[in-house]
Amino acid sequence: MENTVPYTSNTKLPFAQLIRSLGPGIMMAAAAVGGSHLVASTKAGAIYGWQLAALILLVNLFKYPFFKASVQYTMGTGESLVEGYAKLGKPYLWIFAILSVFSGIVNTAALLMFSASLLGYFIPFELSMPTLSALILITCLVILLAGHYRALDVLSKTIMAVLTLATLTAVFIAATNPAPVTIATQAPSPWNIAAIGFIVVTMGWMPAPIEISSLTSMWLKSQRKQQSVTPQSALFDFNVGYIGTAILAIVFLALGSLVLHGTGVELSKSGVGFSHQLVSLYASTIGEWSRYLIAVIAFFCIFGSTITVIDGYSRVIAESQRLLNNRVQQSPRIFQSWMFLVSASALAIIIFWASALMPMLDFAMVMAFMTTPVFALLNYVLVTRTPLPEALQVGPKLKALSLFGLIYLFGFLALFIWWKWLM
Repeated sequence: MENTVPYTSNTKLPFAQLIRSLGPGIMMAAAAVGGSHLVASTKAGAIYGWQLAALILLVNLFKYPFFKASVQYTMGTGESLVEGYAKLGKPYLWIFAILSVFSGIVNTAALLMFSASLLGYFIPFELSMPTLSALILITCLVILLAGHYRALDVLSKTIMAVLTLATLTAVFIAATNPAPVTIATQAPSPWNIAAIGFIVVTMGWMPAPIEISSLTSMWLKSQRKQQSVTPQSALFDFNVGYIGTAILAIVFLALGSLVLHGTGVELSKSGVGFSHQLVSLYASTIGEWSRYLIAVIAFFCIFGSTITVIDGYSRVIAESQRLLNNRVQQSPRIFQSWMFLVSASALAIIIFWASALMPMLDFAMVMAFMTTPVFALLNYVLVTRTPLPEALQVGPKLKALSLFGLIYLFGFLALFIWWKWLM
């Protein structure tokens, strides 16, 4: 039953039923709203004001077809993207598996460090970064082992709802009471060679590393085991999550622009320092009474990203191993083993590299940017070569957007390589 093609009816579902079907798309959003939004978007607004707003929207637009491929392929075939990569050939699957292992460990480590720095903000006694990270990691693993998909689904929806409400409130108050500009000099321009590094970091996780599309595909398969899913409901869920992350990216940019831009305040490069500054950013707009409330909300935002990344990457790595070994069934023990391995490796990185949060996030974002064209091309090849129901096929407009996206992503990657190593 698991691989039965679920595309069975063209009947439109009522809106209430579409809302109840929300799941993988919201989990994708929870995984996305981590470093790219709380860090990169806020920092972009603080440094450049509104200048990068169009670029952020453009990045989201150009990546859209490659994220959407997860829903198209899984709903059209009943298989995950990882199974699709295997059908394209073992070299594709090996590339995906190796990149996923690396990205999973690095991204988990970065998010654990950020979560730990926020957790330390409102704990009354002092604990080391490795200790705080270990506590968060244990909590994530207990939730995942106890509740699996359903627990993650409920947690993601709750976190996204609260975060969105708090962030929109902060931006509204900031817009009606902007921070006084203390520096009269003109904002630096992002449109020069010197700014390439920052732009690459910003785009790397905007809205998320593109391999998150394979995670969405696996979550969609898990959702189908527990409830009825149609192409309409799956695409609705995806669009709500994806468009929501794009809007939130602009909202966080607005927060940085309205509260920090032109004030001369520089974002701290240390993990604890930046997390304190981030909470102060909210508190300065909503009010001092909200400081600890916002600290909790910001923590759960990053915590949501952390737990979804651990679950998602472990799923796709375990699935890759199953397919590389030509096994028919996936053993739950393999999935759990990868959860522990990814988690332990991430914690080991923190123990030996806990001096700064921002360089860690920057490194993870750069790696995400460099692997983005590879995953994008894999997804495009998969959905264009696989026979899919008409409603799930890549139409002329989406195909044109995909080609523009590939040219954009590979072109910018070449520019970055030239800037980083050849210039």
